[in-house]
This record gives sequence, structure tokens and C-alpha cells, in this order.
Amino acid sequence: MMIQQPVHIKIINNQTIVGYRYSTGWAKDQRVYFEAKFSQPFTAYLLNLDNKLNGKEKEAKGIMLDGIFKFNTEKESELLVKVGISSANIKGAEDDLNTEITGWNFDKIKNDAANSWQKEISKIKITSSSNSLKRTFYTALYHTMMAPNLFSDVNGNFKGADGKVHQAKGYNQLTVFSLWDTFRAEHPLLTIIAKDRVNDCVRSMLAHYEETGLLPVWELEGNETNTMTGYHAVPVITDAILKGYHGFNIQEAYKAMKASAMQDNFGINYFNELGYVPAEKIRESVSRTLDYCYDDWCIAQIAKFLHKENDFNYFIKRAGDYQNLFDKSTGFMRGKFADGKWRVPFSPAFSDVENPDYTEGDAWQWTWFVPQDVEGLINLMGGRQNFTQKLDSLFEQSSAVNSETAPIDVSGMIGQYSQGDEPSHQIAYLYDYAGEPWKTQAYTRKICETLYTDSADGLCGNDDCGQMSAWYIFSVMGFYPVNPAAGIYAIGSPMLNKVSIDVGRNKHFTLIANNVSKENKYIQSAELNGKPLNLTYITQKEIMNGGTLIFNMGNKPNKEWGASKDDAPPSMCRK
Repeated sequence: MMIQQPVHIKIINNQTIVGYRYSTGWAKDQRVYFEAKFSQPFTAYLLNLDNKLNGKEKEAKGIMLDGIFKFNTEKESELLVKVGISSANIKGAEDDLNTEITGWNFDKIKNDAANSWQKEISKIKITSSSNSLKRTFYTALYHTMMAPNLFSDVNGNFKGADGKVHQAKGYNQLTVFSLWDTFRAEHPLLTIIAKDRVNDCVRSMLAHYEETGLLPVWELEGNETNTMTGYHAVPVITDAILKGYHGFNIQEAYKAMKASAMQDNFGINYFNELGYVPAEKIRESVSRTLDYCYDDWCIAQIAKFLHKENDFNYFIKRAGDYQNLFDKSTGFMRGKFADGKWRVPFSPAFSDVENPDYTEGDAWQWTWFVPQDVEGLINLMGGRQNFTQKLDSLFEQSSAVNSETAPIDVSGMIGQYSQGDEPSHQIAYLYDYAGEPWKTQAYTRKICETLYTDSADGLCGNDDCGQMSAWYIFSVMGFYPVNPAAGIYAIGSPMLNKVSIDVGRNKHFTLIANNVSKENKYIQSAELNGKPLNLTYITQKEIMNGGTLIFNMGNKPNKEWGASKDDAPPSMCRK
């Protein structure tokens, strides 16, 4: 609960002040406790409370409060201040400061920070003749490492979602989980290059569950904002478990997954009853339904992992309920009322009518979000040819949108494909599932080359805590996790001459693209560890075992490579 006096300043001595600031915003209960130390003593001070200056009292609390400090500094002398913070209490802030910054050597702190970043960025080493491409790549890699953030202080304490102080024992509590965005590529990337953070992510989510009874949806500074749709902590936890990250209680994690899936909020009660979220009951009904279906596929995989057959059958059935919203007469996922009737009028694009049934997108973009069962979607659309023709039309449609009805997030348009927001992110890779991977190669290359640059406005949309950049990192290397919890990566078009990924244990996974250039964007052939590769995907296991993947590139499509049905990545309806 927010306190009545949200700002506190206390003067400890003439070089040290402590205090806190409580605030509310998107995250309703934000708390920052601090200790600040100056490198020189101040000779006078004023506490400005509600525009009333006071130079006698050493402590003040209130709504409008700041401090003014005077120093007797010589010309060009140096004044430094160092600050420790905690979300738990002032002692945590003090201990953070005394533990992490013991001296006053600014250059050392700066250099240590630079070296830490260099160590992380160096986990992927690339070779390219394009300096612009290298700058864009490493800027994106930097972005992917900015969230989630460390939230617990040096004592392990943090402010929980229940408003109480909790202690992270044996792990680091993290915050800023933009899960609707980051489950897609950001978190799978962490399982490759930031393995030490994966268990911390899951344990942080499980701490949230212990505090609230549900997994986080969009957690920020110990708050649940309930922003966006789905319960996408589930695929992140599923991905971790199936990739062998078991530094947490898996049974408890499974219990938490089920709790989020079986709640009665956000239309989940209707989904459980009808197999879809009815359009007249809950806004964004199509997006919610498709999100729930995917998340339930993930739960089914952990039920299978734990040998819970009844649960597996239940959740795998729910995972297939996406079919309930596919309208064969239009070929789109569409809002449906509880009585089984479609919402009218209907248009797949924002340029015509408002689309209240979709989250930050329209039917053109959301129809393709069935990552657990792309082949099932192909079958619904009448087979591979119809499916690829529909995909072609998505990219060939007019990009015009009605500014009065389209969300601001719809940006980075190629036809009705919107790279600037996440519902589109897997779409260009779906040709891999339908026997035309050369089109995936063409479109992923076009997206990378036209919608990402090394300029100040080099992103075509909100980076969303690293997801936009993670998409680019994967795509430039030449593969992408269409189904983020399946441990497989669909192959696109590599843009770098060579990539070396440090996967730990003195192993590296190396990708080489022979003859790659702006024109040579099509895969002519490939080999993995010396053996021909015709599959349009690789696995997490192959990456983490280390090895070499070689692509031979050309300027014309090889329409035979990866075209067989057996070459496609697996789907729910075909293992």
C-alpha cells in the first residue's frame, strides 16, 4: 500500500544522505530506497518541502521534497557522488553501495562496466565486410541484454508483488518481464548465450506466483501490470525445463502453470467452457484465444515430461482449439460470439473497420499465430499451395492503415506484415513449413535489410525489452524460434560470412555462409557437421553440443532445398 509521504530525505552526516521515493504509475507501487555519498563534505544544505526551505532540520518527509547542497569546491575541482539503491529498505541500499562501489575511482568503475559488457557481447563473434551490419548487429545484441533487470539487493531482499519484502535465497530476483513480447525470441536467446540467467528468470516468476497465486503476465518492479494477453510465463518456463534448466522446483512450476491456465479472469473461463473466448464478452477475443492455445500446448509438454497423461490429453486438446476461430469462408481467424455466430461486419485489415478482437494487430497478422501447429493451420487453409498463396497475399497487400482504428504499434510494414509489433514476428518463417523455404529466405532478408539500420532511428518499432532486437540477432545469423518452447529453430537467410557462438563448456557453434552477399541471399545447399542438411530447421541440442553449420549461398532460389514435407519443422499434428 502506498504511504502518504512518498518522499523521504535524511542527512546522516555532511557526506551522506539516505531516503526513499515511492511513486505510482503503470506499476502502481514503485519503491526506491537510496543511500548517496559525496566525495567532498557539503558546507550547507536546504530541504525543500512543499516549496518551504529549511536549513536546520536533518530529515523531512512529504509529497514534494528535494534537497539542495552547497560545496566549497575550487575551480575545476572534482565532485563525485555514488548511489546505492534497493526496493526493500535503506539498509539494502547502504549495503549495495558499500559492497559494490568501495572507492572513488570513477574511471575504474567505468572501465569495469565496459569490460563486463564486452564479455557479454563477445559471446557471439561475427565476420562481415559490412561495418554497418556489424554495428547494427552488436547494437541489437546489447539491447537483448538490457532486460530483465536485477531487482534483489546485495542481501537478496526485494519488494514483492504482494507489497511485502521477500528474500531471494540462492538466486537473483529479476524484474521487467515483458513476456507477451519476450517469450518469442528474447528468452530463447538467453538459453543459448546467457545460461546463468535462465534459472533466475524462472525462479523470479515462481516467486511472483508464491506472492500472488499466478505467474506474471507483465511484471514491473514487483508489480503485476496485467498488460497484454496470454499467460506467457508458461512458454518461458517450458522452454527452460525442456532444455535442461532444472534449478528450481519443476513440480511447483507445473502447479503454477496450471493455476494461470485455470483461472476465471481475462476470458479464460469462457475459453475453458467454449473452446474460444466469445467476442461479445471480452475484447481482443481472437488474440486471447490463440495465446491461450499456444500456452496450453506448452503446459501439455510439461505434463508429458512429468508423465501426467490425463493432464496432457486435456491441455493438448485445448491447444488445438485455435481451429474454433478459423473461418474457412474468409480464410482468417475471426471473432465469434458465444452462440457460434461470427462478428459482422468483418474486414481483416485496419484500413476498413475497427478490429476489437485483436491485440496490437489485425486478422492479417494474427491468423498465423499457431506456432504449435503450423501444419494444422496449413491443413485448415486447404494445403500447402493455398497456405503459401495466402502468405504471399499478406506481403503483397496494401500497407495502408486507418490511423483512427489501427494501434500505434502497427509499424514497419511490408504489405500487411508488421515487423514493428510482435504478432507478425514468426510469419516470414512459415514458408519453411510449407515447402517454399526460399520465400522465407527472401522475406527475412528484406526485413533485416530495410527495417533495421545503424542510425538513431534504426528500429521500426518499440524494442519491447529486447524482443525486436532478438528477432534481428537470430535472423541475421540465419535461424529463428517459430515455436519458442519446442527447442527448434526454423532456418532463414544468413547474412554474415561467419558466426561463432560461445555455448559454454569450451564449445562453440559456428555458422558459415559461403558466397553470402546482398544478392546471394538464397540457400543452395547446407551441411551440419560435415553431413548434408536438407531440413529447414536445427535444434537446441545441435547448437549446444557445438559444431559447424555451413550454408552455400546463391542469387537464385534453389526450390528443391528443404521442399519435402519431411524437411519441414515438426508441428503438433505431425511429430
